Amino acid sequence: MTVAVDPAIIPYGSKIKINGKVYIAQDCGGVIKGNKIDVFVESPKMQKYTTEIYIER
Repeated sequence: MTVAVDPAIIPYGSKIKINGKVYIAQDCGGVIKGNKIDVFVESPKMQKYTTEIYIER
């Protein structure tokens, strides 16, 4: 489970917990800047919402 992050904010390889699921920061994407992430999902359904995330260190 991969998420695109701004590596200046969240380092690559970080484990990120979102709604009980753990993702790995592995990409930066083209428009991911600052406090935004992009979550890779199997079924392409575009959604945009705000939620809290937790970074495991």
